[in-house]
Amino acid sequence: MELRAVRGDITTVDVDVIVNAANPGLLGGGGVDGAIHRAGGPEILAECRSIAARLADHRLPRGQAVATTAGRLPARWVVHTAGPIWSASTDRSAVLRSCYTQSLRVADELGARTVAFPAISTGVYGWPLEDGARQAVAGVRAARVEHVREVLFVLSSDRALAAFTDALRLND
Repeated sequence: MELRAVRGDITTVDVDVIVNAANPGLLGGGGVDGAIHRAGGPEILAECRSIAARLADHRLPRGQAVATTAGRLPARWVVHTAGPIWSASTDRSAVLRSCYTQSLRVADELGARTVAFPAISTGVYGWPLEDGARQAVAGVRAARVEHVREVLFVLSSDRALAAFTDALRLND
């Protein structure tokens, strides 16, 4: 599986699966989540509501992932994962890595060959960017997939691109 970091807008990437850094309620929000819902259209939200209605407490557990249509996005599917909120007193690294591993598991079950990830939990959830990049690379590398051949980390800033480029270089 080839891993690359690129600067760009995840809503415009031509891949089979775009991963959404969702909130546990799956109802859209700010940041990447809001951008994906706005660009993809109401079909994504309708399917998210249907999935949430079937989940315990109507919430996706952090570290887990589910798939929906991609609506108007160039991708075929969106895989939604709920990242952990960073804590200085509790190590939630395994949950963050699980977001990447479980998202790839779901994408692989769909038969996806190409997957684009944002920097999960490094925005409003406060995860330190450099560590978030290391956890992302470790989570992707831990995934056992049959179909996925390429993973793109699509980053919206030069700082994020540098952090992911460094994490990929350290893990080669």
